[in-house]
Amino acid sequence: MRRWNGWGNENSDLTTELNSGLRSLLEHHLGPAESLGEATLEQVIAKVPPSRLAPHPLFSLDAETRVRHARGQSLPDWLDMHSGAVDSFPDAVAMPESSADVRELLAYAKVNNIHVIPYGGGTSVVGHINPDVGDKPVLTIYMGNMNRLLAFDKESQLATFGAGTPGPLLEVQLKSQGYTLGHFPQSWELSTVGGWVASRSSGQQSLHYGRIENMFAGGTIETLEGTLNIPTLPASSAGPDIREMILGSEGRIGIITEVVVRVTPLPEAEQFQVIFFPNWQAGVTAARQLVQQRVALSMVRLSNPLETTSLLYMGAGENSSGVAALEQMLAAQGMGEEKVMMTYGITGSARHCETTQQVALDLCTSLGGFVDQFGLGDRWVHGRFRAPYLRDPLGLAGYAVDTMETAVDWSRVTESMMSIESAIREGLADEGESVHAYTHLSHVYGQGSSIYTTYLFRFGDSYAHALERWKKLKAAGANQIVANGGTISHQHGVGKDHRDYLMAEKGPLGIAAINALCDLFDPSGQMNPGKLLPDRQ
Repeated sequence: MRRWNGWGNENSDLTTELNSGLRSLLEHHLGPAESLGEATLEQVIAKVPPSRLAPHPLFSLDAETRVRHARGQSLPDWLDMHSGAVDSFPDAVAMPESSADVRELLAYAKVNNIHVIPYGGGTSVVGHINPDVGDKPVLTIYMGNMNRLLAFDKESQLATFGAGTPGPLLEVQLKSQGYTLGHFPQSWELSTVGGWVASRSSGQQSLHYGRIENMFAGGTIETLEGTLNIPTLPASSAGPDIREMILGSEGRIGIITEVVVRVTPLPEAEQFQVIFFPNWQAGVTAARQLVQQRVALSMVRLSNPLETTSLLYMGAGENSSGVAALEQMLAAQGMGEEKVMMTYGITGSARHCETTQQVALDLCTSLGGFVDQFGLGDRWVHGRFRAPYLRDPLGLAGYAVDTMETAVDWSRVTESMMSIESAIREGLADEGESVHAYTHLSHVYGQGSSIYTTYLFRFGDSYAHALERWKKLKAAGANQIVANGGTISHQHGVGKDHRDYLMAEKGPLGIAAINALCDLFDPSGQMNPGKLLPDRQ
């Protein structure tokens, strides 16, 4: 069973105490922190009010079920659940098993003027699935029972899945056919294919497999105004692409029930390599040249100096001797505190991997790169989905961790990174409080790159204090993203937390166009209200 107030499953062995390396880093940069305690599930269940909905065969009014579907995985969500301050819950949770069930639920919601929230894996970090406190009853529709491979066209390499299929189950079902989707966001273990489409997510190896918009071929969307079927076409010049109306729609148009995706044969080989560069500029130049010269990699990730050092020591735990040996080797190559770490992946045939590895190594070493000899690439693969598990031990020790991400053109990458980091790092200066912030480039394109900043800070003397600190830091970083012309979200979507920054990216006419589209499918504003779009003036 999923944890009710944190990441992962209740029996997971990945939710552990902080290792000594990470604890030492935090105490050095931020100072010691104190635990604030933790509300129990029973205490939160006791806060659930009576449902405003009558019993129905397709949904549950059970209080615990409503608690377990009341929040996602953002830091404010974590604070709500752990403090017991959560103050809004769905009135009921439906668990449909077919598109027909969803149609019936939406018809019921339309007649009874009920707000509807689609819920896939519950992994949203920007408030996608949180019910607002309001006068309308809320029905959350959990899609997790629609999790099967429904059709497979091997000749066309198209697979149809129920929208509630999570990453591991999707890959298991494809692997039995000799195929993969190759979409591996950090939330892969728990997030769903429908959620990926609804939030326009990006997987770690998108340089090879593409983002979800490259994979999404068609499907079925149930709306309050009827069923929208998107046919699968290899290409079309017949007007605007209807798929684009659904990609990133975040439940405002309807509920995605079936997703057709373009799949790929399982690769024969795959490898991941770490390269160190003497400074940030050398690393950025290498990342840009690799992608612009179309070296056929599956991913490129570049950590800035502070993240490079932080990751090395955070992962070391009790074994600091290994890091010391690596540091000594790098120092002999003239790489000191300004060094940066690049991780790249190669996916395909054995011959492709061998050839591409040599091309990538030649380019990187020509720019001053030093090839890792300690197997750090394999270590990255082993821990690629572990980062979300850190929030719980950090939080229980009194520390908060969150992220901000954007994407800009190459000409603005360094300046944007520095201004975002600086704004966040100084965001609590009025309290005399330090913030530890560092950044990596997680997805690269010929035109530019994503920028992914992680920041850690102390909660303070209460959960409410921690939330206020988070609001300051979120605003500081978001304002710098807007000032630098970046997107407010490269891979996490908009939800509730980013919606007020959308105007800067879309403009008044663009926002009006999206509002008009939502009004067509949802005239009364019942579908996931308060998400994606800023309030109308």
